[in-house]
Amino acid sequence: MPPADPRWLTSLVAARLPGHGLPRDFYLNADLHSLELQRIWKTGWLFAGHACEIPSPGDYFTLSLDADPLLVIRGDDGTVRAFHNVCRHRGMILCQEPSGRARRVVCPYHQWSYSPAGDLVACKGMHDVDRAQLGLFAVACETVAGLIFVCLAEQPPPFAPAREVFGKLVAPQGIERAKVARIIDYEIAANWKLVWENNRECYHCDANHPEYVRSNFDVVEADRATPAELARIAAREDDARRRWRDAGLEPSQSGAGIARFPDPQTLVWFSATRSILADGYDSETTDGRRVAPLMGDYRSADVGLLRLRSLPNFCAHASCDHVATLRLLPGGPRRTLARMYWLVDAAAREGQDYDPEALTSLWRRTSERDWQLCEMTQKGVQSSAYRPGPLSKLREYNVEAFVAWYLRLLQGPQGGRFSCDS
Repeated sequence: MPPADPRWLTSLVAARLPGHGLPRDFYLNADLHSLELQRIWKTGWLFAGHACEIPSPGDYFTLSLDADPLLVIRGDDGTVRAFHNVCRHRGMILCQEPSGRARRVVCPYHQWSYSPAGDLVACKGMHDVDRAQLGLFAVACETVAGLIFVCLAEQPPPFAPAREVFGKLVAPQGIERAKVARIIDYEIAANWKLVWENNRECYHCDANHPEYVRSNFDVVEADRATPAELARIAAREDDARRRWRDAGLEPSQSGAGIARFPDPQTLVWFSATRSILADGYDSETTDGRRVAPLMGDYRSADVGLLRLRSLPNFCAHASCDHVATLRLLPGGPRRTLARMYWLVDAAAREGQDYDPEALTSLWRRTSERDWQLCEMTQKGVQSSAYRPGPLSKLREYNVEAFVAWYLRLLQGPQGGRFSCDS
């Protein structure tokens, strides 16, 4: 049966046991993947990139969501806009490079020319046409604190709640005044949901991410920490919160363990938290030492770790001196496209102020190991012997929350939509 048939979807959702992972069809079925694109990926806000990637008028970058090629470009007035990267004449892809500069976007096929605002400004050789009606098709675009989000829906959900939260917590980081020091692209042979499930728990961290575990308290869950250790962490958090408030920073996360996100009841799609790093760590690096100059408004390394998340495709960890960002895009039922960015202050000089290896080491190792785990899990769920096991209530509460969030959106209006409540 096709995915539009409610019986098909109802049967699929009913096959999932509460408190367990998703059945194998959720990671393999092409029809289901198409439904996810329509009901999740093309209805909500997606992280597209960083505003510092396109600092000058005419600067652009491209990306694709399934069959929709997109163009993000800075206009002559400084505004960041997004368009379908398709010529209005015969459908040619306009900008074919990952990034570049184009004071006029010129179609390579028949030389139709568009301004960075999307207006058709020249179509030499045509009969009388109304150029005002042939501008590029716009895509909803919002920029907050240097982060660019796009939405393909005709009526996008309100962005204001995300702007309020991200703007307040992210602004001191100075992402809009940063530069991209490194980009690494990955093609993960795994379904996008497996990548998010991996992201939402640290049950696997002890055995797989020694550098990450040393820098954070994510694995210090109540079931494995002594009361004295939890009390020590709480005291450190209280002390840090007082200092951060005095410095004009917004603390938020409280308690050891991984922050709870998402909330399947409210369907809030974004989250920002500031948490403490491990003892002796100024930055989330392999040894805790800074690897670049301080960023943004920071005057001290004592800013903890700022963590950003938005479903379905973005997360970032921001230290006093650098930001590591992840952008995910679906490449099919069994493939996810990942882009890792590392940002530093715009004035930082490679080889003098920062070493690319030291800058990227922790998150390159952590992410690449995660991609391996996701790929091996994808192979496992493809097995005819796969049956979803129970999720740990102590360690995988966020996986359960992610699955519930996903299932509500997958079921459409009756299941739920993106919330505008923060």
